[in-house]
Amino acid sequence: MAKKPENKNYKVIAENRRARYDFAIEDDLEVGIILHGSEVKSLRTGQSNIADSYASVDDGELWLTNAYIAPYEQAMFGHEARRKRKLLVNRRELARLWNATKREGMTLVPLVMYFNDRGLVKLKIATAKGKKNHDKRATDAKRDWARQKQRLLRHDT
Repeated sequence: MAKKPENKNYKVIAENRRARYDFAIEDDLEVGIILHGSEVKSLRTGQSNIADSYASVDDGELWLTNAYIAPYEQAMFGHEARRKRKLLVNRRELARLWNATKREGMTLVPLVMYFNDRGLVKLKIATAKGKKNHDKRATDAKRDWARQKQRLLRHDT
């Protein structure tokens, strides 16, 4: 069987690693994002952070709030570092996300921002429920046990 050629354009820009610890992820979705030219240049240099950001449905549109994209120094017209950015999603998915947040009490958490195979900036968001402290302790215990199990298996062979 032929191996798929590796995608040269795919590149992770920013990752929210803490999201899987703080939230129980239910479902994820790939969305587009509207950016200014200087923001794209800044993202190509890898200067962004989505750890403190969240998505919300306002007035029938999906918005990313509090995501940091560093100002690009060589730009003639700069951009605001933490402005609200519009996310692109189809109407049916928008209705599903609105239903999840307003009726079911879920949160829209950005997981990864990346350049896809065509070189476009995409954002993977997830519908999630917040974890309590005891849930976080259980997650830590599972992770520690998995690490210990791998260590034991490695030393037994």
